[in-house]
Amino acid sequence: MTRIVAVANQKGGVGKTTTAINVAASIASRGYRVLLVDFDPQGNASSGVGYPRDRVELTIYDALLGEVAMEDVIRPTDITTLFVAPANGDLITAEMELIGTDRRERYLANALATVAAAYDYIFIDCPPSLGMLTLNALVAADGVLVPMQAEYFALEGLSSLTATIDKIKTAYNPHLAIDGVLFTMWDGRLSVANQVKAEVERHFGDALFTTTIPRNVRLSEAPSHGKPALLYDLRAAGTTSYLAVGDELLDRTLVLGAEPRTA
Repeated sequence: MTRIVAVANQKGGVGKTTTAINVAASIASRGYRVLLVDFDPQGNASSGVGYPRDRVELTIYDALLGEVAMEDVIRPTDITTLFVAPANGDLITAEMELIGTDRRERYLANALATVAAAYDYIFIDCPPSLGMLTLNALVAADGVLVPMQAEYFALEGLSSLTATIDKIKTAYNPHLAIDGVLFTMWDGRLSVANQVKAEVERHFGDALFTTTIPRNVRLSEAPSHGKPALLYDLRAAGTTSYLAVGDELLDRTLVLGAEPRTA
């Protein structure tokens, strides 16, 4: 059974794309077949696994609008079990084009349904907003992974996102769940960080990942080389942390009912 996970936070600069790339790569490194869907017009998830804008011809935009088959968009990466559906700036126009269509919230779900059986996990890197693209991602997903910084303003964003998730569950996708909340750019020496963590733990309990992602130079360097962190520096603190998050997510989704098929 394939599990589709939307990596979402409407606040930018929280490590959303870094999380999407590296959790996907971490699970792929365990032998699972993983598809990373870049659903952000900035295309950073694509370049982070070796597909910068000048190497992208067909994109998720083409599949979303039915111009090509979804399988024709997907490309291999340097990890043999990790694949990517790339994006570029064309995706910006999709928001406008979908608004006037019937069942506009299900275009991504329909596209993914044609390839889902080939993968154990599909990760969707959402844009940093709660517009039509993110709506499509949340309707297509089984679960949501929420990366956030340990700051008070981030709590407001988390509250807004969970309210959106509740509305989508009611209107479109009753099985949508929060697979986890993950603290990124973590510095446990800061009292505010520990206060925010305690507040999130109080509200979300076991949904909060045990692992935190530290600020790490190697994590920020890896995308410029078009590589997930584990191919750039396997021993870096950020790499080992994302490997641990991947293992936590595997444990959680097994509990939630997924039965991943190893490659």
